[in-house]
Amino acid sequence: MDVYDKLKQLGIELPPVAVPAAAYVPFVISGNLVFLSGHIARRSGRVWTGRLGDDMDTPVGQDAARAIAIDLLGTLHAAVGDLNRVQRIVKVTSLVHSAPSFTEQHLVTNGCSELLASVFGDKGAHARSAFGTAQLPLGACVEIELIAQVAA
Repeated sequence: MDVYDKLKQLGIELPPVAVPAAAYVPFVISGNLVFLSGHIARRSGRVWTGRLGDDMDTPVGQDAARAIAIDLLGTLHAAVGDLNRVQRIVKVTSLVHSAPSFTEQHLVTNGCSELLASVFGDKGAHARSAFGTAQLPLGACVEIELIAQVAA
């Protein structure tokens, strides 16, 4: 199925690329790999703040990670021009603002991973790391970066 048809079926409209908040670019293409900079969680156009295991639970964190996946897809589209060129989502790295006792970073990150699998099917299966962290930029609850392989 065409990726854009799948996005429409899921009720997803791709956002424009967010303006970087510091000295970096949203993506870099090297050969057939596209490296997307970390995207922080946003809700209603504002930074989605909170700390998992403190004032946020795992299902809310999953919603934040899913929202980031949509933003990542918008950036990936801007980088490659056509999401149907994606041959594979190679790697997802997730940072979860966590209370010291919170241990479900991997489950929070599923919000992103499951959406990528829904959009790309088998091409969306990826290697992944999920880390807990004491703080993220602007107080965001989750930050995720992505590496994709695209057709020439």
